[in-house]
Amino acid sequence: MSNRIAVVPGSFDPPTLGHLDVIRRSAELYDTVHVLVVHNPGKEAMLPIAERQSLLEQSIAEAELPGEVIVAAWSVGLLVDYARDVNASVLVKGIRSQIDVAYETPMAIVNRHLAAVETVFLLPDPAHALVSSSLVRQVAGLGGDVSPYVPAAVARFLDTGARDI
Repeated sequence: MSNRIAVVPGSFDPPTLGHLDVIRRSAELYDTVHVLVVHNPGKEAMLPIAERQSLLEQSIAEAELPGEVIVAAWSVGLLVDYARDVNASVLVKGIRSQIDVAYETPMAIVNRHLAAVETVFLLPDPAHALVSSSLVRQVAGLGGDVSPYVPAAVARFLDTGARDI
């Protein structure tokens, strides 16, 4: 039996419990999961890619996820190029609403056309369905408690005031 490899891409700015839920569920479905921190040129990032990658690594380690989970970064080229490089046949995306479906569907079709890479959509745990990184950034920026929405490593990082959000 071949190794089933998936890529879970995202900006993860910052990582949320919803992201961790999608990663956990992906790790239960696939033998190897690459969590890929990507640069989104359409968004101004709060955290540098290296910081997001580090926070994901800490969060995943603390969550003790099953299987092999690898955190990497990708800022140049197509997402499907990374998927091909690691022999992944699947991209896993968490979707919270119809807006996410409308945004993700054309990309999924193009990715399948470009590289025969399928996209699997995972619906959120209802506890995380309305939480986005943007919302977390807003709450944190106004001094609110984001600990119910982010992994402990992210809450500790944001709590230290290490970043001007």
